[in-house]
Amino acid sequence: MVLKVAARAKVPPFIVMDVMSQAAAREAAGERVLHLEVGQPGTGLPRGAAERLAALIETERLGYTVALGIPELRARISRHYREAHGADVPPERILVTTGSSAAFQLAFLGAFAAGDRVGLAAPGYPAYRHILKALGVEPVIFPVGADSRYQPTVPVLEAAGERLDGLIVASPSNPTGTVVPPDEMRALAAHCEREGIRLISDEIYHGIVYGEPAVSAAGLTETAIVINSFSKYYSMTGWRLGWLVAPPDMIRPLECLAQNMFISAPTLSQYAGLFAMDCEDELQANVARYAANRALLLEHLPAAGFDRLAPADGAFYLYADVSRQTNDSQDFCRRMLMETGVATTPGLDFDAEQGCRFVRFSFAGATEDMAEAAKRLKAWSAASGS
Repeated sequence: MVLKVAARAKVPPFIVMDVMSQAAAREAAGERVLHLEVGQPGTGLPRGAAERLAALIETERLGYTVALGIPELRARISRHYREAHGADVPPERILVTTGSSAAFQLAFLGAFAAGDRVGLAAPGYPAYRHILKALGVEPVIFPVGADSRYQPTVPVLEAAGERLDGLIVASPSNPTGTVVPPDEMRALAAHCEREGIRLISDEIYHGIVYGEPAVSAAGLTETAIVINSFSKYYSMTGWRLGWLVAPPDMIRPLECLAQNMFISAPTLSQYAGLFAMDCEDELQANVARYAANRALLLEHLPAAGFDRLAPADGAFYLYADVSRQTNDSQDFCRRMLMETGVATTPGLDFDAEQGCRFVRFSFAGATEDMAEAAKRLKAWSAASGS
């Protein structure tokens, strides 16, 4: 007897994970692969946090915590909003989660019912639409381009004329790295309040910017749900720790969901995050390295044929228009990996319609890897005559 697989489980793959598998296979065969495909810092937990954590492990039992997270971490996150954004976000509005992935699941479950319609930009992080679909919520895709800095703006929303129950905005964005300017973020927050749209603000790349700091929706409106993570700026991907800021009337429902779905975020990770927030010198050194990597690639990628790039205001990505080279970015990235040993992500991960013409480069790794990748890609371009 063949039993059914639920329709909600039939979502498209996360293509970058497949690229990682292909890259790992080549490494297992003895080839050196340069990893520009995955959005993962090349550094780990800050040294200062690791030292404090080692002492804690010897003295604490580290059992379950309350579902909202340890009080010390929630208070420290509240302080972060006050210091970084001038925003009054009391600890009572903060819920610590098992990575931002759990935060998105809780936010979507708490804010939307099956059949609701949630707007999001294309290109954008693919898990948004996949999670929404699995929950029976309809993603409403807004194609955006260079004219709106690859972000959904109020004019974009008004021109589309779509009825929305929610809107997801990511600033800095994955895959483009673009940041929503302060005035536009204020306009989006006001538009959502005026139209009764629940704003979900993805801020997991906050702290990794190359100009003015990104504006947090937490300081603009109490009706938004703000999601952040320790994975990127705090260099803690494998620790699976994130948080969300919720409107006051949503915290108890979200807490109950978290109790039933996750019990609590990993206790060790919560303390690691608490300690990491005090390691600002190490964290800023990481951002300085990303800035150097960004500058290196912006200088050398055009000579390799990648000269049409989205503005990389933040995060650690360059999103390249490769339509002069291909209309099949997945095959293009496969050939690039096979022929140069440079792993990149096809734009199809982020945009089902136009992603065939784009490639994402991640510059989260070592600077020497970026330099070697640029060298290989320039040689590849010269050999192919492109």
